[in-house]
Amino acid sequence: MTVVASIATALLTSVLVLQYAGLDAGPQQDGAPQMSEEVERVGGTDSYEDTIIAVADRVSDSVVSVVATQDLPVIEQFYIDPFGGGSPFRVPQFRQRGTEEQQVAAGTGFIVSEDGYVITNRHVVGIEDADFTVIFASGERIAAEVIAVDSVEDLAVLKIDRMGLTPILFGNSDALAIGQTVIAIGNALGEFQNTVSVGVISGLARRLVAGDSSGVQEVIEDAIQTDAAINPGNSGGPLVNLRGEVIGINTAIAIGSENLGFAIPANKAKKVLEDVRTTGRISRPFLGVQFTQVDQGIQEARSLPHDYGALVIGSAGEPGVLAGSPAAAAGIQEGDVILEVNGERVTVEQQLSSLVQRNRVGETVTLKVWSNGEEKEVPATLVERP
Repeated sequence: MTVVASIATALLTSVLVLQYAGLDAGPQQDGAPQMSEEVERVGGTDSYEDTIIAVADRVSDSVVSVVATQDLPVIEQFYIDPFGGGSPFRVPQFRQRGTEEQQVAAGTGFIVSEDGYVITNRHVVGIEDADFTVIFASGERIAAEVIAVDSVEDLAVLKIDRMGLTPILFGNSDALAIGQTVIAIGNALGEFQNTVSVGVISGLARRLVAGDSSGVQEVIEDAIQTDAAINPGNSGGPLVNLRGEVIGINTAIAIGSENLGFAIPANKAKKVLEDVRTTGRISRPFLGVQFTQVDQGIQEARSLPHDYGALVIGSAGEPGVLAGSPAAAAGIQEGDVILEVNGERVTVEQQLSSLVQRNRVGETVTLKVWSNGEEKEVPATLVERP
């Protein structure tokens, strides 16, 4: 059975649903895909169709289904005669007849190391008191342990007890182009393992507000939009380029639309994996401000000189600058506008939180700030997110 988690709203009025659907990408030339030598050797030809076949064949052994199981009560129905004495009337009754392990959710993941690390979505493994199993394309099943879950991104890292695996290589998700061909692979509907679909990158740097059926919401920053079919059960599966490199992790689709899917950029997952392998956990950088994105309306209302940036302002009874935070140490004050981080402008498409997350704990970033009628640059050394 596939577990479905609802997403609230995205940009504009799109309503999304998070579903357990849960290196250089290469230049394009004359409308035809540019293929690496390895793909050409695997496919035996440089035709577009054979390239797709070659890539799907190459990565299929590295894509796994991620299945959650729980011990659930087995309910038995029986009938009693309420009047006794052989009356024709029967009343249904129910009783528990022990328990049995049952599948309660299914998603997708992919192998990222020879020694058994697997990446998937956080919502794929966000089931309390569940056991997790990965299933290879061959049908082999191996118990999986949840090593780390990301508090910021919808990502999780699993570990299986197996060596000598073939990992999918990471591509560079910062070098993607709209219109570039991509391939999605996953456990469609939690039933059709290693389903392959092909499409293009339809958009970049999308910002989505997502939530599950329990009402919990989260923001997905910098999402890759694709028209490659992503179905329930695909969550956590790879979105790969024509080199067979993962450039995204399939995460969400828009209900009521045609071919509108979203993936988390692979560079974020790569950073998460590096954290887990070096420290055993996921560390997230923290600046320590609450903000609202400046637009033309806020610019006019506050007589600001710019129509972009992050206006530092408190909400829900919390101050705009957290005491003892890197922002406080840098002299940031309520009402300041953070215009740039390391020379990159803070915009609706590229918000402050996203720019901060591109750095690591302990790194010093340079903030361009508009404060008290003038612009200035201040350094801020990021700490680990509480």
